[in-house]
Amino acid sequence: MVRYHRMRGRPTLWLPGTDHAGIATQLVVERMLASEGIKRVDLSRDEFTNRVWEWKEKYGGTIANQIRRLGASCDWSRERFTLDEQLSRAVIEAFVRLHEKGLIYQGSYMVNWSPSLQTAVSDLEVEYSEESGALYYIKYRVAGGSSSDYLTIATTRPETLFGDVAIAVHPKDDRYSKYIGMMAIVPMTYGRHVPIISDRQVDKDFGTGVLKISPGHDHNDYLLARKLGLPILNIMNKDGTLNEVAGLFCGLDRFEARKKLWADLEETGLAVKKEPHTLRVPRSQRGGEIIEPLISKQWFVSMETLAEKALRVIEKGELTIIPERFEKIYNHWLSNIKDWCISRQLWWGHRIPVWYIVGKDCEEEYIVARSSDEALEKARAKFGKDVEIYQDPDVLDTWFSSALWPFSTLGWPDVSAEDFKRFYPTTMLETGHDILFFWVARMVMMGIEFTGTIPFSYVYLHGLIRDSQGRKMSKTLGNVIDPIDTIKEFGTDALRFSIALGTAGQDLNLSTERLASNKAFTNKLWNAGKFVLQNLPDQNDATWESILAYKFDMEESLIALPLPECWVVSKLHLLIDMVTSSYEKFFFGDVGRETYDFFWGDFADWYIEASKARLYHSGGDSVAPVAQAVLLYVFENILKLLHPFMPFVTEELWQALPQRKEAIMVSPWPQTSLPRHANSIKKFENLQALTRAIRNARAEYSVEPGKRISASIVASEEVIQYISKEKEVLALLSRLDVQNVQFTNSPPGDAEQSVHLVAGEGLEAYLPLADMIDISAEVERLSKRLSKMQTEYDGLKARLSSPNFVEKAPADVVRGVREKAAEAEEKIILTKNRLALLKSTTPITN
Repeated sequence: MVRYHRMRGRPTLWLPGTDHAGIATQLVVERMLASEGIKRVDLSRDEFTNRVWEWKEKYGGTIANQIRRLGASCDWSRERFTLDEQLSRAVIEAFVRLHEKGLIYQGSYMVNWSPSLQTAVSDLEVEYSEESGALYYIKYRVAGGSSSDYLTIATTRPETLFGDVAIAVHPKDDRYSKYIGMMAIVPMTYGRHVPIISDRQVDKDFGTGVLKISPGHDHNDYLLARKLGLPILNIMNKDGTLNEVAGLFCGLDRFEARKKLWADLEETGLAVKKEPHTLRVPRSQRGGEIIEPLISKQWFVSMETLAEKALRVIEKGELTIIPERFEKIYNHWLSNIKDWCISRQLWWGHRIPVWYIVGKDCEEEYIVARSSDEALEKARAKFGKDVEIYQDPDVLDTWFSSALWPFSTLGWPDVSAEDFKRFYPTTMLETGHDILFFWVARMVMMGIEFTGTIPFSYVYLHGLIRDSQGRKMSKTLGNVIDPIDTIKEFGTDALRFSIALGTAGQDLNLSTERLASNKAFTNKLWNAGKFVLQNLPDQNDATWESILAYKFDMEESLIALPLPECWVVSKLHLLIDMVTSSYEKFFFGDVGRETYDFFWGDFADWYIEASKARLYHSGGDSVAPVAQAVLLYVFENILKLLHPFMPFVTEELWQALPQRKEAIMVSPWPQTSLPRHANSIKKFENLQALTRAIRNARAEYSVEPGKRISASIVASEEVIQYISKEKEVLALLSRLDVQNVQFTNSPPGDAEQSVHLVAGEGLEAYLPLADMIDISAEVERLSKRLSKMQTEYDGLKARLSSPNFVEKAPADVVRGVREKAAEAEEKIILTKNRLALLKSTTPITN
């Protein structure tokens, strides 16, 4: 996109950079410290963050280096990092402004909790996987009832029973209606009673139709408890161990507690059964551990009003998402959005700009400020000069700072910054479809909120690169491909071309076959460049005047060209229009395929070969300049069209061409709507059809590649007129003996002893058999082949005439034999016809 638009003369900026990846980075550094026998808590906050900065200095440039090696046309002087001073200032400003508007608040709500990292994680950073587990059936006795009065509950997480606050059944479930309003005794809790209630949300068909409500440890239970006004009981510490509410199980890890609890329930006769069950397990996208739903005090952004504005820009057509189908997903998510938990219990990241007063309630008294000095000043004004304050230990979700990226990187909140005035709002965001919610939607919301305009007009969502079997790359599978390794083997241009041919939003399976094929394409381009260079005169040669005198942007100049030259230039002009249109519509796959087909199928396979008739054969220097001019013109335009895909090979070839005053990356894009001559295209296609027919006949009769043969071309006067002018080209492409190529409007006298070819309507060729093969040897070879084919055919017919085979063999086997017999019969007829033709032309010996 950037290379294309720069060549179109448009102002372009691709601003590179990285975010600080709070959770992922802290996880990696904690593991590194653990290998040294150090825990994070053994260090002070400053010591730990210094270790992270050291790690960042060592490894943080890996992605940037890969992007550079991939040829990303970025302005590296503007590279940014979300913890840069300027971006950090923008983050604090954004937090303060949102808080001032009442859009940021603090509260205790259920969040996804990562016990090993001891931080909240976003809903979007939780991945659910289908895993084998168990369903545990447990008896809950009814208080005041007989031994037969109990409810059996099926649960996948028995350890959460310590947090049960009620038992629910469906109001119309006849099995349990008599217990509604009574109390149940929670097992292993020294007789703690909870009410038995009814609610329509209970699924009668799941398990036993009885639901235990543990609002401190299940999202659905939490919502149900809030609706019904039930208390919330937390049984878990932040490290995943059970707390004092769990009684004797206090201090046990959640999974250890599950095993011990089940053993104790079996011992006391309260365990009914345990059966295999497929679970939908929530795991952290970063660390892979099982996430725990937990009530926790966190900071949230109120999303409803922000989301409304972000929805409106799609409705009004101000924002276009490519491919369009993702608009529905974007709309659905924003229409059902939850408030955003933005606090993380980490040490690496942007510290939340909130200060608390020593000795005061945190939730009641806190100060939001842009700096600690400003916070202290505000605190003194309110509580006196001896007040002591301390900052909130939490940091902000990484995506909070990333949501400001389009404008924080350009100087915001300083709206008078040169970059902000020149480049904001931007035009295009190009990113993976998997972060549509994490990043794209949040940038749109924050852009509108803080600048009043959407941060970009287009969002282009690319697919993910998968392995050759279509699997997502992961270290577990061992199928991760490092682009640098791929570049070493196949070259950057081949890699770029392979992945850029993908369709927007569609994942791409990257196979070595595809890479090898595009490496061959790069080599073909290189060799074509060598051919063009070798056939151009030296810089100081006087011939350059006649080469440069050819103009291809005027219709009269185009029509004056010989047929092959007029054809290839016309096809090029059609290609430029098609490719430019595809670039403008973001159809990059079409650009690649169309240019590939033209370069390989038209230019390399046909025109380069045809040009050799001008460069190396009769006519010499007098006809060479037209071919040289066309070779140079077509090739340099192919390089321009391919440059956005293949920057390295195209730049190298471009700068090797004579008379280059600038790099290809800043050269102007080819002009569109240039003349093309449809009639010449049609005429040359006739010449191609004739050449193909002759080549096929040569292959069919196994004519040696170096052998030149005679030919009589039969056509109307009009066709003969233009094809005969290109007699040398035809002879060169078809390997004909140029001295023995005849053009006539009626079949030659030796037509009976020739191979007759029909190349198209009104265009035929006769190739004398005696020129092509040793007829006697060919008769002998074909006779032997015919005998063998007849034997095979007779065998197939014998099987088909056997009632045993036809009636008893499977239908698909019988059908297969019939098809083989029909094919063999067809080959026999063709071989007999060939033999008859050869025998009729056998020369009469003395």
